[in-house]
Amino acid sequence: MRILGINSSPKGKASQTRRLVQAVLDGAASVGAETEYVDLRKSHVEYCIGCRKCFATGKCVFDDDYAALLEKMLAADGMVWGSPNYSFCVNAPMKALIDRMADVIHCQYFDGKYCAAVCTAGRDHGVVTRFLANNFNDLGAYVTGTAGALVTEGEEAVARAESLSFSLGQALAEDIATGRPYFDQRVDIDANRLAFQDKIHQHKDQWPYQYEYWEKKGWG
Repeated sequence: MRILGINSSPKGKASQTRRLVQAVLDGAASVGAETEYVDLRKSHVEYCIGCRKCFATGKCVFDDDYAALLEKMLAADGMVWGSPNYSFCVNAPMKALIDRMADVIHCQYFDGKYCAAVCTAGRDHGVVTRFLANNFNDLGAYVTGTAGALVTEGEEAVARAESLSFSLGQALAEDIATGRPYFDQRVDIDANRLAFQDKIHQHKDQWPYQYEYWEKKGWG
């Protein structure tokens, strides 16, 4: 079982968000998972330009670190993403990563994965963890849960969130091991899949890679 943690905070080892991401990984490791931590700020990920080349070919036009990151994500059974709250959203590195994943969304590459989201914020961490959770569902993955801390409430708040994140990591690993069904999430994921199926059929001549992928999966 492999669980990947991605943190987009710019603060390196001083990052409070890193503490929560690492706590999820530590919790998962405590019940036998193999884990890996990625500092997203050390990766070069260009902004998506909406060219849709990946829809047609399965490859992005940019030669940067995205392909290697995607390989890590696809190889993982589960993930935790962490971002600080920047103006009621994830920060720019995390948003750039998500924006590059349009092909992943259309092809539902995260189908069968389990994920978690964490955030530290000055006012509202829930708005970011909900954003990340919604994106995981859009990518085809289940969401085990989320955790967050208001750093304005001091070290005790971060420590509480760190403890919660550790338990979240254990729950994440258990979900992967048991294949837990989240029926409410499955309804949304299946609805997305049907919508993407219809869209890709409509554009099968313009997006041959995605059409062929779906046909091979038997989802067509």
